[in-house]
Amino acid sequence: MVIESQEVRTALREEKPVKTSSAVWLGVANSATGLLCAFAEGTALTYFFTTFMGLNPNLSAIVWIIFGIWNALNDPIYGFIADRTKSKLGRRIPWIRYGAPIMAVLFAITWISFPSMKGNQAFLFCQMLISLFLYDIVYTAIASAIYVMPYEMAVTNKARNKIFIWNIVFSLVNFGAPMFLNGMLTDLIEGNPTMFTIGMAIAGVVAGALTFISTFFYKENGYHMEEEQPKFFEGLKQCLKNKPFLLFEVISWTVIYAQQSLMLGLTYVNEMWYNSGVNGWAGGMSMWILYGGLALGLLAGILFFVFTRPKFGIRTDTLIMCAVMGTGVLVGSFLGKYMYVLVFSFFCIGVGLGGGLYLVPMLNGDIIDFDELKNGARREGVYAGINSLITKPAGALAQAIFPVMMAWFGFDQNKKTAQGITDFVNQPQSAKDGLFICWFLITGILLILSLVAMWFFPLHGKKWDDEKSALADAHAKKEQEYEQAILAKMEADQAKAE
Repeated sequence: MVIESQEVRTALREEKPVKTSSAVWLGVANSATGLLCAFAEGTALTYFFTTFMGLNPNLSAIVWIIFGIWNALNDPIYGFIADRTKSKLGRRIPWIRYGAPIMAVLFAITWISFPSMKGNQAFLFCQMLISLFLYDIVYTAIASAIYVMPYEMAVTNKARNKIFIWNIVFSLVNFGAPMFLNGMLTDLIEGNPTMFTIGMAIAGVVAGALTFISTFFYKENGYHMEEEQPKFFEGLKQCLKNKPFLLFEVISWTVIYAQQSLMLGLTYVNEMWYNSGVNGWAGGMSMWILYGGLALGLLAGILFFVFTRPKFGIRTDTLIMCAVMGTGVLVGSFLGKYMYVLVFSFFCIGVGLGGGLYLVPMLNGDIIDFDELKNGARREGVYAGINSLITKPAGALAQAIFPVMMAWFGFDQNKKTAQGITDFVNQPQSAKDGLFICWFLITGILLILSLVAMWFFPLHGKKWDDEKSALADAHAKKEQEYEQAILAKMEADQAKAE
């Protein structure tokens, strides 16, 4: 019997709090997979194949474009399948648990270098492309499942808040470590290639093990498996008719592009401006000042948005985030060669990245909630897939555009040192100055567009809060009916056995 009394409905509206252990381990899994992706689909891979192995940057750009197209197409297909997965573990956990060991192996073999193949353009092109394809197929299944787990575990932003905060804590590792190491790629790869390969293999195994173990500490709402899902193209049409989702995609695209682009510039600024001694640059200390400004901005951004979200709301905080980060990158585009101006830019970028880590997942959760209110079924997988369809090309485009733009400003990838690696120091001044435009300008333009999109974002205010409360009630009823159905089946099975 479904309970209808107002007293019970009021009690059901108060969601069960998410266990701290569940939030922590989901954060660990998110960080572990994110760390591997930051290397396997980021700056390190491009550097490894172009600078160390000798792949032509134009061929590398083609790899990223081909991969970006494939990567965008496979995500909606996975999301469609995942939403229909039925198992004792749920819809998401099987993909995480059983995909983690495969992900670890594929990540490790991505970094195998064949000395005899250095400079062999056809072989390196195929190796880079195949490595990306195989790794990302498995990574997509795991990361998408982890990404949507908070929305399976809780309904209200109040209940999800703990999950997102722990995600941020651990995300500092998978964000900070690549940023720090990307400034040392020459020493890490060229200094001892064998140890670099072994180190990457160890990182893959550890991350895979942590991701596997994490699945024993959280669970999802089982009743979502019983909901009827629309057919593929009908579901796709519903997503693309969702106005809040389309507005969200502007900022989601910007975040992906910015993360890739900002990582790319670190190696260049480290090598080209590291020891210049002009415009405030002072050797090795300069990079630490930059990292310090970024870390301070990141911390300030996280604290500000965590404490102001209940009062300002997600939309207003996101507008602030876009404005602050946009100011930083636009100033850095034209004045970044001055060390302390770049520190200011990095502080603003840190504020924006902190906001992105905290606010963007909450925006995404609200969009999925809005879709469920309209269509009656929970479709996190499809939305994650369509989001990837639209945004994954952003990362590939950033990888492809940056070296091409640098070439426009006179950077010569083929200029080599005595050791046979790219000579960053003896590049023309136009390339050194143009670095900052290549690094920041497109991100700044995208942030302006994001600001405009979020201005028109409709999911905010009292009306939306009331609709979210109604959704919490609906979930409570679904959970109760699901548990009653399971109990009835157990009783029927027991009676049949007797």
